[in-house]
Amino acid sequence: MENQNTVLNIAAIENSLAGIDNDKMFELFKTVRRLSIEIVETLELEDFVVQTDYFMSPPRWHLGHVSWFYEQLLKKHFKEYKPFKKDYSHYLNSYYQAFGQPFNKARRGTVSRPTVAETIEYWNHINHQVSAFFEKTNVTFEMLKLFMLAFNHEWQHQELMVYDIQHLLGNLYQPKEIKTPPAMNGNPYKKEMLKIPGGIFELGFDVMKWKDQFAYDIEMPLHKVYLSDYWIDNTPVTNSDYLDFINDGGYTNFKFWLDEGWQWVSREKIEAPMYWQRDESGSWYKLDLKGKRFIENFPNEPVTHVSFFEADAYARWAGKRLPTEAEWEKAASFDEVKNEKRFYPWSEENKIENPNDFNSNLLESKIWSPTDVFTYPNGKSFYGCFDMIGNAWEWTASEFVAYPGFKSGFQEYNDKWFSNQKVLRGGSFATPRLSTRNTYRNFFKAHERWLISGFRCVKDN
Repeated sequence: MENQNTVLNIAAIENSLAGIDNDKMFELFKTVRRLSIEIVETLELEDFVVQTDYFMSPPRWHLGHVSWFYEQLLKKHFKEYKPFKKDYSHYLNSYYQAFGQPFNKARRGTVSRPTVAETIEYWNHINHQVSAFFEKTNVTFEMLKLFMLAFNHEWQHQELMVYDIQHLLGNLYQPKEIKTPPAMNGNPYKKEMLKIPGGIFELGFDVMKWKDQFAYDIEMPLHKVYLSDYWIDNTPVTNSDYLDFINDGGYTNFKFWLDEGWQWVSREKIEAPMYWQRDESGSWYKLDLKGKRFIENFPNEPVTHVSFFEADAYARWAGKRLPTEAEWEKAASFDEVKNEKRFYPWSEENKIENPNDFNSNLLESKIWSPTDVFTYPNGKSFYGCFDMIGNAWEWTASEFVAYPGFKSGFQEYNDKWFSNQKVLRGGSFATPRLSTRNTYRNFFKAHERWLISGFRCVKDN
């Protein structure tokens, strides 16, 4: 990828494994790599090496790690692969024990080598080797699957880079491009709860129906669950909603909190979402990727950077609860008229319309913040739920565990985290467009809130 100024059209690339040729696959590779570069393109040299906390990683490490991931595929499937002049595997391996003892994640920012220049040189070397691979190799279906995994892996790290850059720079980050959300032209919508009928629901990714689409093994197999009737918020909880919780003493009343959550709030002296601060007059603001923004000026954006503990406490305070992932997925995906699931909330079964500027706020939207929850009426689900893809990941009440009949498809990838994690659904304004869908299962620990996380509530019928 010699010319980094080439803008590639992601909308023109088929998101399919069926019948795809080498040229299209390499074009998708360049598109993925270009998006990573766009995220870091405006950083200063010093920004690439700083690690702000044990759970963060320097941007330099992310760039090196996603390149290292491709290198492992090349070593296995490309006979003419030419290794880089240095081996950075120990530092760039994240947690894959099969490739040796990984470097301590909490100390990724304590070493100066590889340098930023060496990392970029390594990045470009891998790009050239991947180019040679697609030019000289008769790519098999199995290879295509592995490269699609690698693309999705890089998309995940693109979102993580946004989290890390926000934690590092806050409002000092200057994205290469900031776009304006679609005009709302009046707002005929209102926040309300929608009734979702219960019954048997098939949870998970349907391999037979969506055989040309990528999904992780943790989204499978499709299996039946029983749901009782329930009501769900048509929008995520907003800043103004959450401010009511704060003003009503939500952070100081133990009765709303799980015991572990109350211990966490008390120990860490938590009194508001991450990145929220008060000025001298007592007004709340947050320092985010678009600057210093007072909460009162953006009341209808989804609240973000809250932990599962905070989301659960709010729901209890409101007399509601968090949805299970099955309840969330049905509200997002089911079409009662056709009696079938949709791949995206807005897509009909026989026509999968990818995310775009008019149905969701995702990374390629380049808005760099949440938008008003009613901005995307074209993105509504069959039942009328807004923002179920994009804006902010949504906590669910479900534990991140294997679905019944689960079979691991990718060694040491997702299934090794089936312990002490909560499921989130949907996607955020930092999620790449082709990396999420109604069945995607994200997961984090209950106290974590450095991700772009929000939630919506449900109540029983």
